[in-house]
Amino acid sequence: METESTADLCFPHLSNISCRKPVSSWPELVLLRVVLLSISLLTVTLNLLIIISVSHFRRLHTPTNVLLLSLAVSDFLVGLLLMPGEILLTTTCWSLGDVSCSLYFFMLFTITCASIGHMVLISVDRYVAICYPLHYPSRVTDKRVKMCVCLYWLCSLLYGGLTVKDDLAQPGRYSSCYGECVIMFDYITGTVDLVVSFIAPITTIIVLYMRVFVVAASQARVMRSNFITVTLQQSGTVTVRKSELKAARTLGVLTVVFLLCFCPYYCVSLAGNNISNSSAVYLAYYLFYFNSCVNPVIYAMFYPWFRKAVKLIVTLHILQPGSSEANIL
Repeated sequence: METESTADLCFPHLSNISCRKPVSSWPELVLLRVVLLSISLLTVTLNLLIIISVSHFRRLHTPTNVLLLSLAVSDFLVGLLLMPGEILLTTTCWSLGDVSCSLYFFMLFTITCASIGHMVLISVDRYVAICYPLHYPSRVTDKRVKMCVCLYWLCSLLYGGLTVKDDLAQPGRYSSCYGECVIMFDYITGTVDLVVSFIAPITTIIVLYMRVFVVAASQARVMRSNFITVTLQQSGTVTVRKSELKAARTLGVLTVVFLLCFCPYYCVSLAGNNISNSSAVYLAYYLFYFNSCVNPVIYAMFYPWFRKAVKLIVTLHILQPGSSEANIL
């Protein structure tokens, strides 16, 4: 009986302070690991294709695609770093130590904040492009977008560090036994995180896209009436660009899917301060992570240039001289 009890421990030689292994049956754990590892590998592969595509082909070097590139980097890190960490948290004991646990949560909050920020930046980009088309080329330039992206990544790193600063200063302070990796928030930290990383950005995204779709619908009606110009707030006569309207619809789908995958985590986490022990939170985590795998699929469905770029990458045509100048639009 004692041997059986010891076998259930993460670290049998530390029987007095060791956590117990997950109680799920062996087939369930194997199936869960296979599914999560497959999603992780698919997420890394698909987002790597986006990163190579936008980075390599010069015709894709536009402000909007710079945002998509940075979002793909965020999704790539989710598949490369966060998903494997979640597999450890869910299906086995945490054997990487307290320092690695603290770093994992630091990466979690940093990458999550970056992903949310990119959706806000994409919403702002579409808002300016659709609502103020005359000012878009001068206001939204490659240089400004790259500066915004770099600044937001720095802010995300700072936010992640401040959120888990106590755990970074004293790794394992919230663990009750060896083999556990958890983090807990006090009321103030939890409230700030809720406002900064959920309420404020989600509200901004919804308000901007409501305005975008109202204007886009108005422009679409004008186009169907065989008029290709509209007047926007005394801005003069503006040529309606179908590409901008199509981009707005595509990125709108991207945003809606993001909200559907992202909101459940915060809705569930409101039930308590501990964000690592609830099976419901695990499910919400998986849904949020799965969004990083879905984004490239959305690009493949709505962006012909992505399908062409993938074909050139897979066939190794990008290794040929001058391939970066290929017209894939």
